[in-house]
Amino acid sequence: MRPPTHILVVNGVKVRRPVFVLAAPHSGAEFLARALKRSPGFHVTMGRAAVTRVTYAFARRPSIARSGGAPSVIRDALAEAWRIGPDACADCPAACRDAGAIVGTGPCVRAATLTRFGDAGPDLLYSAPILLQAFPDARFVQIIRDGRDVVADMLADPACMAWFRPHMLSEDAEFPNPFLGVNSAEHRDRWQEMPAAGKCALRWRCAVRLSATLRRELPREQLLTLRYEDMLADPGEAVERTSEFLGAALSSVALYGAAPALAGAWRAKLSATDLALVEKVAREELTRLGYR
Repeated sequence: MRPPTHILVVNGVKVRRPVFVLAAPHSGAEFLARALKRSPGFHVTMGRAAVTRVTYAFARRPSIARSGGAPSVIRDALAEAWRIGPDACADCPAACRDAGAIVGTGPCVRAATLTRFGDAGPDLLYSAPILLQAFPDARFVQIIRDGRDVVADMLADPACMAWFRPHMLSEDAEFPNPFLGVNSAEHRDRWQEMPAAGKCALRWRCAVRLSATLRRELPREQLLTLRYEDMLADPGEAVERTSEFLGAALSSVALYGAAPALAGAWRAKLSATDLALVEKVAREELTRLGYR
């Protein structure tokens, strides 16, 4: 039985049915976040420091996430991120400010107009079970993208590549390690010797497995799955589906004005060697998702 909904009040507004966008790195969470952030009544954050610290701690140390106090910790972090003040957006990452078309340091929303809260920060996927405990009425939108495109973009992103340093799987690392996609300590040496493309593929593979688990466990009224390539092909349809799912009117204008990563760019970005490794590591998931 799920715990009762915790009553969280931010700037005088009760947090009801918060929205969380889940995706593997470079899978399009920020693309959908543009539509959410620019829709009336929504306050959606991305990459705020308080939330990022907590989600990465949970991702790297699953035992912390299983502790009884984890839901309160992530709820408090989100409450801090959602709080609106004169300089509320001053510490937001560039991606969040760009998604919201923020100019200056003032708040991106007015408390008087707020009805819904949400977050589309990186790697929220690994905290989905805790988010559900913290907000039993939460709504989740997860985005799936071709793993080959994901790997190609991860390889060009220094922030993503920083997670693959050898010390990330030190002797005190916990296993299984869903964040890096390593199942047991016996695979530590193989992971450390693996080329970067293979490590990226492991991260994507584990992320889509977690997404599949959510699809099995969450009811339809709480989880919507979108395919990145479909969002690019028809942004209006993606926004319409999301609007219906959330029971709110979203704006699609922001998506048409964006310059998202192209689908199929891996053909030009990945070397033959990297492509062969990615398809070897993630063949089962690529096939199951229809990425032939």
